[in-house]
Amino acid sequence: MARVTIMIPTQRRPDGLSVAARSVFGQVGVDPAELELVIVDNDQVPSAKPVADDLARIAPFPVIYVNEKRPGVAFARNAGMARASGDLIAFLDDDEEAPPGWLAALLAAQVRFDADVVFGPVKARAPAHITQHRAYLERFFSREGPAEAGLLDRHYGCGDSLVRRSALPDPVAPFAVERNLIGGEDDMLFGRMGAAGKRFAWEPAAWVWEDPVPSRLNLRYTLARAFAYGQGPTSHCAAAVPPDRLGVARWMLIGLAQGAVFGFVAGFKWLTRAADRAEWLDRAARGLGKTFWWGPFKIQFYGRTA
Repeated sequence: MARVTIMIPTQRRPDGLSVAARSVFGQVGVDPAELELVIVDNDQVPSAKPVADDLARIAPFPVIYVNEKRPGVAFARNAGMARASGDLIAFLDDDEEAPPGWLAALLAAQVRFDADVVFGPVKARAPAHITQHRAYLERFFSREGPAEAGLLDRHYGCGDSLVRRSALPDPVAPFAVERNLIGGEDDMLFGRMGAAGKRFAWEPAAWVWEDPVPSRLNLRYTLARAFAYGQGPTSHCAAAVPPDRLGVARWMLIGLAQGAVFGFVAGFKWLTRAADRAEWLDRAARGLGKTFWWGPFKIQFYGRTA
């Protein structure tokens, strides 16, 4: 039984999967005998299996391949959890690359702070040919946090995190399947854990690179994603048991105000070709997402496997 399972969900990104997995094989300061890698292929056909087989032949620890045919990011993560044997689960995305000390830094922080979840920074890097809105795009796909390691009163996303399995509300299938198509299954999980008093920590030394898919390095994608991110707090209030209707109304009003103010500023910035105009469009989109959060306005980012 592994002490630590490293999990990489993937969907039709063989090159990214290979980079991510090989970076895991190069970790230092950890005992390979305590590790395993779980690759979850969320495709109707086992498209990642040839890559996983090649990786297994050079891996310093066991590589477990899982083909989750049902489309959806929560299905994929839960399928990996069902096969993982580790007491601790480290999540890495298939567009990320971990430096050699990544896992050791996560594990040290988990012990130091007795944390149920440890998060680390994500540093996005755009290809050299991306020049328009480059700074904004790299910030959009990055994750920044405190300069010093310590306990958090908030949470981040699943990529580049270490989770104590015993702290999960469900150790086998903790991710909400109703978020399969739109994402946010990790936010919902960590939100529940935070409400239950679980401990979150931040470790700036546990950083990873992220190489966003080239088709996503444009405002059409990022603004749609910003709109979806904005829907999060309102959707969480609506999904509470019982529903937090006061919270829904509050977030909708906040979003309406943000959309109007930030949208006005964004329009002015765009007319003057200001360097930070994309940042203000992003803020306006997040505000509008808080207001327009229900069914017809939901945007599907995941779950296409055919």
